[in-house]
Amino acid sequence: MSNKRHTVFYTGVTNDLVRRVYEHKEKLTEGFTKKYNANHLVYFEQFSDPEEAIFREKQLKDYRRSKKMALIMKLNPGLKDLFYEIC
Repeated sequence: MSNKRHTVFYTGVTNDLVRRVYEHKEKLTEGFTKKYNANHLVYFEQFSDPEEAIFREKQLKDYRRSKKMALIMKLNPGLKDLFYEIC
Protein backbone atom coordinates (compact mmCIF):
# COMPACT_ATOMS: atom_id res chain seq x y z
CA MET A 1 0.00 0.00 0.00
CA SER A 2 1.17 3.51 -0.73
CA ASN A 3 -0.10 7.04 -0.40
CA LYS A 4 -1.09 9.29 -3.29
CA ARG A 5 2.41 10.70 -3.76
CA HIS A 6 4.11 7.35 -3.16
CA THR A 7 6.25 8.71 -0.36
CA VAL A 8 5.43 5.84 2.01
CA PHE A 9 4.98 2.09 1.57
CA TYR A 10 3.14 -0.29 3.84
CA THR A 11 3.63 -4.05 3.73
CA GLY A 12 1.18 -6.45 5.31
CA VAL A 13 -0.29 -9.93 5.06
CA THR A 14 -3.94 -10.93 4.88
CA ASN A 15 -6.16 -13.86 3.97
CA ASP A 16 -8.61 -11.56 2.14
CA LEU A 17 -6.91 -8.88 0.05
CA VAL A 18 -10.06 -7.17 -1.22
CA ARG A 19 -11.49 -6.82 2.30
CA ARG A 20 -8.21 -5.60 3.75
CA VAL A 21 -7.58 -2.99 1.05
CA TYR A 22 -11.17 -1.77 1.47
CA GLU A 23 -10.50 -1.35 5.21
CA HIS A 24 -7.41 0.71 4.45
CA LYS A 25 -9.23 2.83 1.87
CA GLU A 26 -12.08 3.56 4.27
CA LYS A 27 -9.67 4.12 7.20
CA LEU A 28 -11.55 1.55 9.29
CA THR A 29 -8.50 0.55 11.32
CA GLU A 30 -6.04 2.64 13.29
CA GLY A 31 -2.38 2.48 12.39
CA PHE A 32 0.21 3.31 9.77
CA THR A 33 -2.04 3.28 6.71
CA LYS A 34 -4.59 5.59 8.30
CA LYS A 35 -1.95 7.95 9.67
CA TYR A 36 -0.09 8.26 6.35
CA ASN A 37 -3.07 7.86 3.97
CA ALA A 38 -1.57 4.71 2.46
CA ASN A 39 -4.69 3.59 0.64
CA HIS A 40 -3.43 2.72 -2.88
CA LEU A 41 -2.68 -0.92 -3.63
CA VAL A 42 0.42 -0.72 -5.81
CA TYR A 43 1.80 -4.26 -5.41
CA PHE A 44 0.74 -7.65 -4.11
CA GLU A 45 1.80 -11.27 -4.15
CA GLN A 46 -0.35 -14.34 -3.52
CA PHE A 47 0.58 -17.46 -1.56
CA SER A 48 -1.35 -20.61 -0.77
CA ASP A 49 0.71 -21.26 2.37
CA PRO A 50 0.28 -18.66 5.16
CA GLU A 51 3.76 -19.36 6.52
CA GLU A 52 5.30 -18.56 3.13
CA ALA A 53 3.30 -15.33 3.01
CA ILE A 54 4.53 -14.28 6.46
CA PHE A 55 8.11 -15.13 5.51
CA ARG A 56 7.83 -13.01 2.36
CA GLU A 57 6.24 -10.13 4.28
CA LYS A 58 9.24 -10.09 6.62
CA GLN A 59 11.62 -10.10 3.64
CA LEU A 60 9.84 -7.15 2.03
CA LYS A 61 9.77 -5.18 5.27
CA ASP A 62 13.55 -5.47 5.40
CA TYR A 63 13.98 -4.08 1.87
CA ARG A 64 15.29 -0.56 1.43
CA ARG A 65 12.94 1.86 -0.25
CA SER A 66 14.86 1.65 -3.55
CA LYS A 67 14.53 -2.13 -3.67
CA LYS A 68 10.80 -1.96 -2.88
CA MET A 69 10.31 0.63 -5.61
CA ALA A 70 12.19 -1.50 -8.16
CA LEU A 71 10.01 -4.51 -7.32
CA ILE A 72 6.82 -2.48 -7.60
CA MET A 73 7.89 -0.87 -10.88
CA LYS A 74 8.37 -4.30 -12.51
CA LEU A 75 4.70 -5.16 -11.97
CA ASN A 76 3.16 -1.71 -11.90
CA PRO A 77 5.33 0.88 -13.68
CA GLY A 78 2.57 3.49 -13.58
CA LEU A 79 2.06 3.02 -9.83
CA LYS A 80 -1.67 2.81 -10.44
CA ASP A 81 -4.06 1.64 -7.73
CA LEU A 82 -4.58 -2.09 -8.42
CA PHE A 83 -7.56 -2.40 -6.09
CA TYR A 84 -10.15 -2.00 -8.84
CA GLU A 85 -8.46 -4.68 -10.93
CA ILE A 86 -8.72 -7.29 -8.16
CA CYS A 87 -12.36 -6.58 -7.29
